[in-house]
Amino acid sequence: MKKLTLLFLLLPFIGLAQEKGTHFEHGLSWQQVKEKAKKENKYLFVDCFTTWCGPCKYMASTIFPQEKVGTFFNKNFVNVKIQFDKTKDDNEEVKAWYADAESMSKEFNVRAYPTFLIFSPDGQLVHRIVGGGEADDFIARAEKALKPETQYYTLLKKYEAGKSTPEELRQLAMTAAGAYDQENSDKVSAAYLNTQTNLYTKENLEFLGLFTNNSKSKGFQLMLKEPAKVDATLGKGKANETVGRVILSEEIYPHLRKPNANIDSLIAVATAKYPTVDISKSTDLLKVQVYQGAKAWDKFQTAVLAYMKKYGTEVNPQMLNSFAWTVFENCKDPDCVASALAWSKRSVDATQEKEPAFLDTYANLLYKLGKKDEAIAMQQKAVNLVAAAEKPQYQGTLDKMKKGEKIESKVE
Repeated sequence: MKKLTLLFLLLPFIGLAQEKGTHFEHGLSWQQVKEKAKKENKYLFVDCFTTWCGPCKYMASTIFPQEKVGTFFNKNFVNVKIQFDKTKDDNEEVKAWYADAESMSKEFNVRAYPTFLIFSPDGQLVHRIVGGGEADDFIARAEKALKPETQYYTLLKKYEAGKSTPEELRQLAMTAAGAYDQENSDKVSAAYLNTQTNLYTKENLEFLGLFTNNSKSKGFQLMLKEPAKVDATLGKGKANETVGRVILSEEIYPHLRKPNANIDSLIAVATAKYPTVDISKSTDLLKVQVYQGAKAWDKFQTAVLAYMKKYGTEVNPQMLNSFAWTVFENCKDPDCVASALAWSKRSVDATQEKEPAFLDTYANLLYKLGKKDEAIAMQQKAVNLVAAAEKPQYQGTLDKMKKGEKIESKVE
């Protein structure tokens, strides 16, 4: 009896703990959640998610259950989650929303996940957030939905009525870009720039950089023609960086998808068209990636060695490890393998021998170069650090090293 009494005493606290996170409505239709928001005079927060979306899962498991997130959203919103894909495991509640999800996807142009739509208490769409984030930042983004002066669609209506100030245009363009509204982002950013008499201020040049998405844009032409003037304000190489990004997106990337695309020819054409722009750093890396993808290992070896000779000091540990492992698996030249060993050592040192995957790469390269004892010692460190689920695979590599057996591929 005492145990039963204790359980009853605990039940209110269990319920309280479950309510600390964000409360999402269940068992209601789209019409019913809108009516609930209107009756309670709250904004309506709609989480548009899919089952395959990693950031969606992170928001559901890590962000929305937090007490401070729940406090904010439960106070200000009626919250509902709507699944925008269909799976064989969907329950009846999810299936009941299929038609509304399809309709909302078209009406509100939901193309990226997660997308969060916010409606006013009277059911008007006022704001949009695309992408998740950490708790404090996400709350700050959602707070903008509660104020007319920062609501995306409220500002958009003001712009369409021709009543926006330059600062409102600037803010609206930034918000449109964040909302993945490319059409309005382009229009509003152009409208803002047309209000400016001096485009060479730091603020305007930074704005131009953000909205230079094609070779016809004002920012592209300005930075192409006056790179020194731009760099004098933003820093050396900034104009080239912005213009180069557009050149790659227009002259090279789209053509790589075509059958028999030749990366060297594409680079030559782009360079001839824009001879004053240096895109070599980006294209040198692109060659490495293209040859790796095509499994053209002789060309890959030449490209990766050339890239590392020029830019190796700037390469991060993850890329060092990736290059080193690809060399281990596919390049036979001892000098190239020795270079990869040096790259791998840098990745290991940079992570203070705490990343088992990097240790594993280093151990395998040591082993390939005949340094068996060093390889075994390094692989043992990897085995000691790796998670339990992966330990058998790492141990298998270690066992092969001890037996002197050939190792073909890396543990995954």
